[in-house]
Amino acid sequence: MLEPRQHLAAVFLASVVAALPLPAASQTAGPGAQSSYAACMSLAQADPQRAFDEAEIWAAQGGGESAQHCAAISLFGLGRHIEAAQRLERLSGAMAVAAIGPRARVLAQAGQAWLLAGEGTRAEQALSRALELTPNDVELLIDRSIARATTAQYWEAVDDLNLANDLLPARADILVLRASAYRSLEATDLASDDLSRALKLDPGNPDGLLERGILRRLAGDPAGARADWSQIIETAPDSPAAQAAQNNLANLEKAVN
Repeated sequence: MLEPRQHLAAVFLASVVAALPLPAASQTAGPGAQSSYAACMSLAQADPQRAFDEAEIWAAQGGGESAQHCAAISLFGLGRHIEAAQRLERLSGAMAVAAIGPRARVLAQAGQAWLLAGEGTRAEQALSRALELTPNDVELLIDRSIARATTAQYWEAVDDLNLANDLLPARADILVLRASAYRSLEATDLASDDLSRALKLDPGNPDGLLERGILRRLAGDPAGARADWSQIIETAPDSPAAQAAQNNLANLEKAVN
């Protein structure tokens, strides 16, 4: 299957401030605490080491869930994904039972951290707990499908992507991920069908072109594979898919020569 969201760390840090409001248990602390939380979370993106140090001091001074969350996100930014995941799971367990949405989002972040740490089973467990709190969350289903694929649970990944596609049928990325899972199951006709639909929705989708190139290579069509991978490099040179395309092209040339 496609590598687990190679851009996930950047996406996570860019969206985390908007994705999670000030933890409910701390909202009674007033606007000063909310301002400190927002400032800390912004700093976690710009200077995670400084944010972590300040969050630890703030936590010792009674910063509560807000400080703990900022410290965990700072660890994520520092690439200390296992520590971040462990802290996020502890934080979710300590949050008020009624704070269903925030707890689910913290667990989702833990799952993403476990994924980046290469711990697919732990990621699946965290994301499953999040889905128990907020069923039918498309992003959680997508992330859990990726976690399941990392442990070769491809049919279970397809199940998650089927539901995600039912909920949001016009998402090219869901179709591309499902095509990748089908390829891993050697269901190439189903994979090709999903890729056709995905690239009709988004003709220049780099991951879709990458995956179609892989299918074409497997089908004995090196020229088609080369065309897809070259298109990625030309149109999306800074994308994670472009690096994979470069590697695939290099391997293709070695095989041909």
